Amino acid sequence: MTRHSGTVSSQRGPWTFDPEAVGNAETDAWVSYYRREWWAFLKAAYVMVHEGFGMGRIRTVQGAYYVLRANQKWAPYPENDADAAREYMRRFYALALRGVDHGLDPVEAARREVEWWRLHREHQYGLVGEEEPLVDSLVSLYSYVYDVPGETVREAARQRVLAMEHSDAWVRSGRDLASPLLAKEREALLASYRALRAAVGS
Repeated sequence: MTRHSGTVSSQRGPWTFDPEAVGNAETDAWVSYYRREWWAFLKAAYVMVHEGFGMGRIRTVQGAYYVLRANQKWAPYPENDADAAREYMRRFYALALRGVDHGLDPVEAARREVEWWRLHREHQYGLVGEEEPLVDSLVSLYSYVYDVPGETVREAARQRVLAMEHSDAWVRSGRDLASPLLAKEREALLASYRALRAAVGS
């Protein structure tokens, strides 16, 4: 399918992903990220990339590696390498959307991706109190990558920010794998991806 075709393929791809699979995999990725369990993160990223973009095995491995390296470059606080994180995400978007008639600039997609990372970190550490800039940054990313009006993906963005709130609370409480906060995080991420799938696949 093309970005502007308005058709929906039965195969997995950016506009036809399985929200349950992607939401569950992202929950696992976030948990692994904050516990710095990078092998587990890579496995979760593989599922996210495979289910989210429908690529073959080799490209999926490569894409998951780019996501891993971007997150590893971003992870240190307060000193991280945002430029390197953006470069790995540029490589990811260039790979994931190769061969799709989308007119998308991987550099711009990567910039918008890492921008929400930045805003989340500022919110996480109390540098920015309002959630709306973070919601807006996700709307900006989704509307650009999926070529849809911003308001159609705002609910998906809000649910993902809610998931971040649960994740941040889980981190502050000690990163216990038995914490009920993880179930709330998962529920919000699943709701986010269901809303996103409904918006981009219609």
